[in-house]
Amino acid sequence: MTFHHLDSADDPRVSDYTRLTDVHLRKLREPAEGMYIAESSRVLRRALAAGHRPRSFFLAEKWLEDLGDVFAQYPDVPAYIGSAALLEDITGFHLHRGAMAAMQRPDPVPLPELLAGARRVAVLEDIVDHTNVGAIFRSAAALGVDAVLVSPRCGDPLYRRSVRVSMGTVFQVPWARLEDWPGDLQLLRGQGFTVAALELTDDAVDLDALAARRPEKLALVLGTEGAGMSPGTLAAVDLAVKIPMRAGVDSLNVAAASAVAFWELRPRD
Repeated sequence: MTFHHLDSADDPRVSDYTRLTDVHLRKLREPAEGMYIAESSRVLRRALAAGHRPRSFFLAEKWLEDLGDVFAQYPDVPAYIGSAALLEDITGFHLHRGAMAAMQRPDPVPLPELLAGARRVAVLEDIVDHTNVGAIFRSAAALGVDAVLVSPRCGDPLYRRSVRVSMGTVFQVPWARLEDWPGDLQLLRGQGFTVAALELTDDAVDLDALAARRPEKLALVLGTEGAGMSPGTLAAVDLAVKIPMRAGVDSLNVAAASAVAFWELRPRD
């Protein structure tokens, strides 16, 4: 494999890695260019194991030996190497998790294919904090959620921070971005799903009460961090569900709440 040693932060060959800390820019640029960044050796390996194709690798020389088997697997993919200071100049932060890779985004999975055989689906409405998105995907992977759907304004599951927080489990859970919100919730009903909003409303049922009904197919909608569920979405779901709280606490962080709900509402057979 040919390794390319960098000597300038302006090298056009590594434009995929420039200004990684500019969230607004990267949110627009990465989906438009059909790419995402896999940060850390572990996440990179999980992306490759999921069948995603690398565009290039980007690392300090000390990580070459650790990833020798990966480079042998992809001899035609360029690997760019530089000093820690130079890599930081390019990306905007210190790389301390090993290598990075610019990855080709996989093709979207059609919604009917995504839902075929699914029994538990998470639906994220306008959750914009990428840390929360990544944490929800990690819980979804661990607790048996078959698919995740995200609203048009929800954060990108393949944004660098989402991928890192999920520990690469975002590659394990099939997901799709909806286009008509909240109208697309009707598609879930058409597939036989009960659609429940995790939201504190006057008529919300307790989580364990919904679990006792043992719904065969359930879609759980999680609302945005600040305002919670939109009125239009609440009007479109079948019911609202809440986690019983103690000591005057009225809510949990959305990522923590998702883990509790995914566990309690798992299929029981």
